[in-house]
Amino acid sequence: MKEGDEADAEVANSQKRTTSRRELSRNPRFEQVSPEVGELDEQAIDDGMRDDPDETLAMLADLVGATDRRLRELAKRLAGSLFIDVARRGPVRPRGVGTLRDLPYRPDGGDLDIDASLEAIMEGRGGAIDAERLRVRGWVKPTTAICLLVDRSGSMGGKPLATAALAAAAVASRAPADYSVLAFGKDVVVAKGQLTPKPSDLVVNDVLSLRGFGTTDLAGALRVAATQLERSRAGRKVTVLLSDCRATVDGDAVAAAGGVGELVVVAPDSDCDEAQAFAARAGARCITISGPSQVAEALTHALDRRS
Repeated sequence: MKEGDEADAEVANSQKRTTSRRELSRNPRFEQVSPEVGELDEQAIDDGMRDDPDETLAMLADLVGATDRRLRELAKRLAGSLFIDVARRGPVRPRGVGTLRDLPYRPDGGDLDIDASLEAIMEGRGGAIDAERLRVRGWVKPTTAICLLVDRSGSMGGKPLATAALAAAAVASRAPADYSVLAFGKDVVVAKGQLTPKPSDLVVNDVLSLRGFGTTDLAGALRVAATQLERSRAGRKVTVLLSDCRATVDGDAVAAAGGVGELVVVAPDSDCDEAQAFAARAGARCITISGPSQVAEALTHALDRRS
């Protein structure tokens, strides 16, 4: 596991192959989206988002790996903003009003606590009151840390890749100061460390740069997730596992799941049997989705204590 610039370099180097125009042209919309080499028609992308968002997001994810360098850069620039925008448009439910606590004074921090501030008020009668000695009663919302684990051991293009990138965008929009994004196969790549500041569009583009290969060390990935979450001081810690949970490397994944706080498995509804079985053994929830456009709502459902 690597952090910082070293992790960024590993993510960038994880793209093992590019996709030719011939391969991309298998998508019937490709000629509209890229009529010429080095061109990207954003209006065609907008039209595709209205007609078939899942297929359009899948195609844009593939364009980020295009052999055509100019097209690749245009797609990367568009994807960084579009995926975040799609993720933010999903429903976000409130996490509760929080706990009423005694806090240092701020003009907008809550109601002045007269009892706790009485000494400062009395000493300041007829003169200036020391605001640093005043206290207020205010609501403190519970904090949540999230670790997103993305399985990249199998096919990592099209819809699976778009789903992973949208999941990263959705996590970034819900826990901007305390989240991590890890991609795993045989090894774990840190796209973003738990407390490492990183612009969300760069996180999305790093996920889009990943290509699938290798075996699946589910237990090892869960242990790295636990290590990331240990760095957080949040009151609630949630690991979102984006995977079919078909491990091919020996290890006790159920035992490893015990160290990651709450665990939610998000799996494709077309291949979810092993994910559901693993979630049942690990005492986790399992949510199934049919395509990338559903992952933001699935994440909201995952974070909703009432579900």
